[in-house]
Amino acid sequence: MSTALTGTTALVTGASGGIGAATALSLAAQGANVALAARRKDRLDELVERIKADGGTALAIETDITDRTQATAMIEQTVAAFGGLDTLVNNAGIMLLGPAESAPIEEWDRMIALNVQGLLYATHAALPHLLAAAEGPRATADIVNISSLAGRVPIAGSAVYSLTKHGVGAFTEALRQEVTGRHVRVSLIEPGPVATELFTNIRPEILEASKDAYANATLLHAEDIADTITYVVTRPARVVMSELLVRPDASQW
Repeated sequence: MSTALTGTTALVTGASGGIGAATALSLAAQGANVALAARRKDRLDELVERIKADGGTALAIETDITDRTQATAMIEQTVAAFGGLDTLVNNAGIMLLGPAESAPIEEWDRMIALNVQGLLYATHAALPHLLAAAEGPRATADIVNISSLAGRVPIAGSAVYSLTKHGVGAFTEALRQEVTGRHVRVSLIEPGPVATELFTNIRPEILEASKDAYANATLLHAEDIADTITYVVTRPARVVMSELLVRPDASQW
């Protein structure tokens, strides 16, 4: 049965869990061939089997997108396997919180490398293929960049994380202006707090200090953001959803 993305190919970074895994499942359910990229190959393999069991097509690509060579190879492997690329979901990211004064500088390096440089490497390598796809019968292709509420509202304790996400927003809008006339849609998704593994990367003492802020909070689910991404890339070619902020119900953020 033909569905909205039948005959297209999507690549999702950070696909080994959370929003990335949920997005891969959602896009596959819409008929897309899905390339899954992340460092945890065992999880990718499990997700590929799940997609195949549901009648979909998927490919696991073990990669570290902070390495430009690996990020480029990830794109080329996807195109070689499926014949093109129609959708890039730049989801891979890391959130390391805490006061700037006492922050390990290595945490800042990690966030800049993954949240910014990795996204740039993947996008640069993908652009020629997305522009080519937009010239095809579907007459559109998509880049979806996953930012954060922190990319719109800076919060104490998230200085560099907010910096990286504000940068993603600026890059997304400038790139949209450059390629929208060639039918590549560029969209920014800004989730509020989501119940994923993102919080597990935070240092224990910082997590403990912030637990009261989340004690009674409603958190979004990964599937909520996956649904949003799927909605964006299944709109008619004439529709560009350039920016979407997704907050949980009764959010204090």
